[in-house]
Amino acid sequence: MASVTPYLIRAYHQWMEDSGLTPHILVDCSHSSVVVPKQFIQQDRIVLNIAGSATESLVLSDNHIGFKARFSGQSVDVFIPIDSVLSIYAGENGEGMLFEIKDPPLEVEEKPGLTLLD
Repeated sequence: MASVTPYLIRAYHQWMEDSGLTPHILVDCSHSSVVVPKQFIQQDRIVLNIAGSATESLVLSDNHIGFKARFSGQSVDVFIPIDSVLSIYAGENGEGMLFEIKDPPLEVEEKPGLTLLD
């Protein structure tokens, strides 16, 4: 079954834009495929403004969020896997949604083989 997260991100983004609010996402940068300017990461997190006025070529796909944005005057390509988005919220009033944090799969410890003795 497809994840509901990208659909909710698109819906909140559209609602915020239509309401004149500024959509922001909180991103977990510990994911290896996150591409953002490293100097703006704090405690493995970054907040990004994804308003149409702040981004160029914004893509809100089922698998990732991608766009170009200016950071300290330089154009940067940003790539955010959907699983690394922790929340989307309006910068003006904080309305939005938190998403479930997906824990990495636990490594299963191999148990020693046991033999039943009579």
